[in-house]
Amino acid sequence: FVAGLFSNHGPLYFVSTKTSFSKLGLTCHIAKIHSEASVEKNAKEIKDYIEEIYWGSKKRVLLLGHSKGGVDAAAALSIYWSDLKDKVAGLAIAQSPYGGSPIASDILREGQLGDYVNIRKLMEILICKVIKGDMQALEDLTYKRRKEFLKKHHLPRELPVVSFHTEAGITPAVLATLSHIAHAELPLTAPLSDGQPARLPVVMPLGAVMAACAQLLRVRYSEKSDGVVARCDAEAPGSVVVRPKRKLDHAWMVYSSLNDDPSEADAAQVCEALLTLVVEVGQKKRRELSMKDE
Repeated sequence: FVAGLFSNHGPLYFVSTKTSFSKLGLTCHIAKIHSEASVEKNAKEIKDYIEEIYWGSKKRVLLLGHSKGGVDAAAALSIYWSDLKDKVAGLAIAQSPYGGSPIASDILREGQLGDYVNIRKLMEILICKVIKGDMQALEDLTYKRRKEFLKKHHLPRELPVVSFHTEAGITPAVLATLSHIAHAELPLTAPLSDGQPARLPVVMPLGAVMAACAQLLRVRYSEKSDGVVARCDAEAPGSVVVRPKRKLDHAWMVYSSLNDDPSEADAAQVCEALLTLVVEVGQKKRRELSMKDE
């Protein structure tokens, strides 16, 4: 599993999914990367991590990346495929801004969201000063940077890839709800008396926030989104695409198990289904290649 932007500060990110997979007897790891690092830096770390897992197990690795994690994972396979082609069985990207993010582009574009507040400066303070990250992480998700990257690096055709994207509900009931609550921890500048860095717990009503963002993107760009990623940007070319009918926001993959409808699949079950589909796509590709060889 490769988590997305700011995931280092969300203690619940992928934890319930990893626990569910472990109960199924599946060996799974959450990639230890700095979520606010650049795409190319994380790509190299993911490449090294894949090789470490492969040489320890002698089994090919399946990757599932959420949000920026999907972009990072795809970058690792695009750049280092010659080293990884025998070690990776497939990739699933979930709610990932593969083509770019309108949120990132607007934040970093002068004269847009920053007419009244210098949002870029605020993000620089948050990412660089508060959480010790790299602004490149956000810049890498803009349309301009993604276009430049994809011109140089393509996902290999033989790699089984599944893209999963959703649309957030924007009804008044959803806008008013506090049903999805995000828990994050941000570092404080002053350490504790024992020398350990102090951390500030933060609680956010993600359901309402994502609904508001989705409504903004719908009005501004006439595009459906999960509140962060437009659906049209979340499909990797040549991939098998999964488009659920359920209204699911961008944070659902992380926090769905907290209070979701028990009659519907939760995030862990969706991840299991996506990776199962990746395996099936890989089997189909191998059959097609063997038929061409014959």
